[in-house]
Amino acid sequence: MIPYLRKAFNNSFTQAKYEQYLTFLENAVPNSIQFRIAETPIFVGKDFTKKLLAAGDSICNQILAPQFKALTQNAIPANALTPNEASHPDCIVMDFAIAIDENDNIVPKLIELQGFPSLFGFEVIQDDAIRAIFDIPKKFSCYLNGYTRADYVKHLEVMIKGTQNKHTVLLEILPHQQKTKIDFYITDKLISLPIVCVTELILEEHSLHYYRDGIKQKIERIYNRVVLDELEKQSHAIQAKGALIKLATDVEWVTHPHHFFRVSKFCIPFLKQESVPYTQFLNKVPKLPVDLTGYVIKPLFSFAGQGVIIDIQPGDIDAIKDPENWIIQEKVQYAPIIETPSGNAKAEIRLFYFWDTKKEQYIGVNNLTRLSKGKMIGVNYNQTATWVGGSLAYFEEF
Repeated sequence: MIPYLRKAFNNSFTQAKYEQYLTFLENAVPNSIQFRIAETPIFVGKDFTKKLLAAGDSICNQILAPQFKALTQNAIPANALTPNEASHPDCIVMDFAIAIDENDNIVPKLIELQGFPSLFGFEVIQDDAIRAIFDIPKKFSCYLNGYTRADYVKHLEVMIKGTQNKHTVLLEILPHQQKTKIDFYITDKLISLPIVCVTELILEEHSLHYYRDGIKQKIERIYNRVVLDELEKQSHAIQAKGALIKLATDVEWVTHPHHFFRVSKFCIPFLKQESVPYTQFLNKVPKLPVDLTGYVIKPLFSFAGQGVIIDIQPGDIDAIKDPENWIIQEKVQYAPIIETPSGNAKAEIRLFYFWDTKKEQYIGVNNLTRLSKGKMIGVNYNQTATWVGGSLAYFEEF
């Protein structure tokens, strides 16, 4: 996005450097990377960074509005109701496409958002790796709002563990089999966080426990990585263990299971901001457009682009049996402006927002960036391409 930096990076790139970069990441936690790492970061100028943060800040403020909880109450399925919901999630992530508008301007466009953690730990190590191998210009950082690596890790620790020294665990379904497991391991390295599988849970008098090295530990706070949809695909035995979390009445959550549903594609129809494409619940559309080429339809709670229909065909909408669980959204035109030796790529920037307890507001702190040459961004849709995959954006400081 900054032509002279893009050209300089491409000209200095070698396959040997890329292999060194991958080796650095591999050495951090051997045999743990389960997704493709892109050959390059992207460099984002201050003007686009300001637009991006303005969009994200505006959306955060709308999520904090008094009416948000009432607007999103129907998002929570009956089988997901869990005690001790906090007033707002501790973290929010937002995926913005680098898009092109009707006037050929490069603009951020919201694709989706989650009141749920992302690769918060891994991105620290990815930044370390990129800086160790490649030349990153001065006054460019993956961190935002003046944050440094140390500031970010400290905020991450406080957000996850709180300030009262409560016993906190990272909870996931079969964590050592997850594609994102490297993030769990890096998070543990950075802030010392036990990784617990739902199969280890024990419920005693409405409290959750687990055994580690033969010693029973009471769980007081959960860094939650459990997705209900994934839990429902497991065996009955694992589902039964996962259901224990709904019976625990004295545990704190980061973030609470309800926030996964509230802050999701479900809330996009309620958001008002120029970066938000026009979106409606599929069952609320009074009359479908005659020409559907400018729209996509998406299931509300899918991950990694699963179920999204980009090129809507006759009968696709009629075949949907639960339109209340789908949205129809104005199609975003990605701008393929990331020049690479194997053709231009498009990009999506995931902003990380952490709750600042002192300022009582969300702060944009870091990012995850994904490059693609396919119709969709996720790694599942770029299996044979190069210069695509997980990366970072480096923002020009201002």
